[in-house]
Amino acid sequence: MSLKENIEALKEELNSEEKFFESAVRTERFVKRYQKPLIGSVVTLLLASGGAIAYSAYTNAKIESSNVAFNTLLSNPKDTVALKTLKNDNPELYDVWSLSQGIARNDVTLLDSLKNSKAFGVSDIASYESAAINEDKAGLESYTKTQGALYKDLALVELAVMAIHQGNISQAHEQIALIPEDSPMYQVGRSLSHYGVK
Repeated sequence: MSLKENIEALKEELNSEEKFFESAVRTERFVKRYQKPLIGSVVTLLLASGGAIAYSAYTNAKIESSNVAFNTLLSNPKDTVALKTLKNDNPELYDVWSLSQGIARNDVTLLDSLKNSKAFGVSDIASYESAAINEDKAGLESYTKTQGALYKDLALVELAVMAIHQGNISQAHEQIALIPEDSPMYQVGRSLSHYGVK
């Protein structure tokens, strides 16, 4: 290697070191300038992660607690501590439990209190069961007009039976005719129409 080549290699090496130091200085200036926002971002990220972990643990503890309370109620329905725990930790599961108790005891007051429940299906079933237990014709008719009613076809059969008991055969036929063919209650309606309504 000649002296000129050595000098050129040395210059290139110095230029690369100079660029490295220049970028280090820029990075240091950037960090000094934005030190507080960077620290704030890191702290926020840590707090958010910690909060998410804590919330997940809290939610899991409530689910576990409500499951234990529900299982306790299944074996001992009069356990007031388990009932209170279930009501506080999982109101929707509490509503399901209350619905099962209302149906088992034919407790119309309890069923009526569940008509505004947020738990899936509880309000719907409570409305049907309350009207069926009371043999409330207007309640059953109103229920059959509710969009997405779970027991609509069963309510139509109930209305037809009520009409038969009242001697109103044409109204019974009208109720039975409203049951769609793809319904599990269709065959019951046909049998009722054939044997009960002549």
